[in-house]
Amino acid sequence: MFSAAIGRTRYVVLIAVVAVLLVSFSLFLQGTVLALSTLYNSWHDTIFNGIESQRGTLAIDFLEIVSTMLKAVVFYLIGVGLYSLFISPLNLTSALGVESLADLEQKIISVIIVILGVTFLEHFVRWKDPLETLYFAGSFALAGGALVFFQRVHSGQGSDLQQPEAKLRARRELFEHDDEQRHIEEEDVKRAEEATESKAEGKVEADAGAES
Repeated sequence: MFSAAIGRTRYVVLIAVVAVLLVSFSLFLQGTVLALSTLYNSWHDTIFNGIESQRGTLAIDFLEIVSTMLKAVVFYLIGVGLYSLFISPLNLTSALGVESLADLEQKIISVIIVILGVTFLEHFVRWKDPLETLYFAGSFALAGGALVFFQRVHSGQGSDLQQPEAKLRARRELFEHDDEQRHIEEEDVKRAEEATESKAEGKVEADAGAES
């Protein structure tokens, strides 16, 4: 009875899921409004002031839109990932390769690295203060390098359920049959067990080889 009660506390995660998804939707809406506003202003200035009026500013405005959308994607991945991991498995997360917190972590870090790249590109295009841009490039190199190193160190530590067949089936159910709920079949469990055993055997062989 007590174990069941503790297990059901996982539904507390719904609070975080709702909050994070609201942030994501807000960013998507703000990015859309920003895109429409930027398109209107850019064409208005182009028509009445000529194409020269857009030189040096248009790319920055569009990069800001891309950055906003990518931030929305980060929060969206966190929201659906937490829901799938703690509440109910989704075909969407399985199709994206998110089967564990480690997988979710890897996906988020990948998007963050892209956001860092876009942000640096914004500073580079502005090129107002070369020294400040150089400092920012150094900061970007340190942060991006640390994230890439973290990914390399933790690569391959995701879920054993990440089988190609399971991903393809999840995509088919999601996009062809419009089925959001993921159904874990017995064959998925068997494949996961086989993958776990293979990893364990590989580690044993590697250790044995090292000792010999």
